[in-house]
Amino acid sequence: MSENALKTMAVLMASFFMLALVLLKRPDYLSTPSAIGALIAAQLILAAVCRFRQAFFLVLMIAFVWAGTEFPDKSVWLKGRWFVLGIGALTGLAIYMKDRQHRFGIFHLVASFCVLSAIVSALVSSYPEESLLKAISLFLLFLYASSGARIAVPVFEPEKFFRGLRIICEFVAYFTVVAYFVFHWEFYGTSNSLGAVMGVVVVPVLLWGVLTAPTVNFRRRLGFALLLAMLALLSSFARAAICASAVSCFAVCIALRQYRMIAKGIGAVIILALAAATLVPRQSEAPVSDNSVSAFDLFIFKGSPQQGAFGSRRGPWQETWKVIKEHPWFGSGFGTSQTGEDLTNLDIKYTGTHIDTRVVREHGNSYLAITEWVGLLGVIPFYLLVGLSLFNVKKVLSKMRQTGNVFLPGIPATAIVLAGLVEAVFEDGLFAVGYYLCILVWALAFILEDLVHYDEAGVHAPEAQVPMYWNGLATADPGR
Repeated sequence: MSENALKTMAVLMASFFMLALVLLKRPDYLSTPSAIGALIAAQLILAAVCRFRQAFFLVLMIAFVWAGTEFPDKSVWLKGRWFVLGIGALTGLAIYMKDRQHRFGIFHLVASFCVLSAIVSALVSSYPEESLLKAISLFLLFLYASSGARIAVPVFEPEKFFRGLRIICEFVAYFTVVAYFVFHWEFYGTSNSLGAVMGVVVVPVLLWGVLTAPTVNFRRRLGFALLLAMLALLSSFARAAICASAVSCFAVCIALRQYRMIAKGIGAVIILALAAATLVPRQSEAPVSDNSVSAFDLFIFKGSPQQGAFGSRRGPWQETWKVIKEHPWFGSGFGTSQTGEDLTNLDIKYTGTHIDTRVVREHGNSYLAITEWVGLLGVIPFYLLVGLSLFNVKKVLSKMRQTGNVFLPGIPATAIVLAGLVEAVFEDGLFAVGYYLCILVWALAFILEDLVHYDEAGVHAPEAQVPMYWNGLATADPGR
């Protein structure tokens, strides 16, 4: 019997066993739609485990995106996502350790110190139970990123993974535009979340897709999807995401000497920004303005020039600095914040769906947030991890500049990681493990560490970098 047949048989037997156990123990359990949905989801996760290298990364991202958006039954995934992450971490570690080429370096050692720092801060927190749970979630994320996420990218054909990511981003662009502009369904919840998805992931990946398109028609199709993603990004008025997308795309284009693309992009942004300010249906959180406010004021000042560009961030930044001064060395506890109200005598426990939101507040900056949580001593490994990620980004950008090769497998990962780190200057999500972009950005940061290492070691053969049907474009004019 073949290996695939054995895996299929194992999935079927495990599914029947699970169903029989549920019917024996709780015969009324399958009488509710949510219970049936949970059982189906469990079977899909089990199937994804059997196809771990090919499917589990996608299943994990679906679980976290579902929990973080306004899709039906999101409450099921608020709990279920942690089981999926735990399964992925343990299974990925077991599979990765069997690989003779497995490698753990300085990057992974620093990540382990980040987890240790989070645990220490949780022990001295005013809310140790909540903080420790969040520290465990960070451990699961870094464990999965160190193992399961890395084996999702084939060593000799990493472009397969990123072509799949490009296809997903194209679908997300179309789906988002139709949902927001046609049906007015704001399923991302907040305008900042819409902007983060478009600016950190979809726009940079689709730009890379346009640069590597094998045919003119394919390039036009991806270019249209890129314009739609840019329109959705600008319609969110999320300044952090717009800035992150601009920095990432400019860095990629400058490294590849794509100066014509930069000029076209600036022109497209101006036109799309005017359309987002005047023609596109406004979202519920969009800045409200009359005809006296210019499009420039809408994007820079959110329609309130009197408050300044950072008016909405000034309060959270000041409050965060205040807490850092009060708890300078070990912080307030990983994932928990001082909210100005003494909650230590209240019954604040894990609710079964999420951590009590009374110990969480906005910081307006991920780097300030992590400093408040773990203190000046504990934040050192976190800043080192960010620095190592930026160093890997610099390596890939330098290689792009030297070779002009648009088919380097590290380009899309570099673009997303760079955008995520820039967006974190104005948003809290970089170290919030429950946030789906936190999962994606750190998983790609660990993947990028491997891509840089294998590229320096000469593991990626030239024919693996440039697929056969793209060879004709590999020597194209870099200024096209």
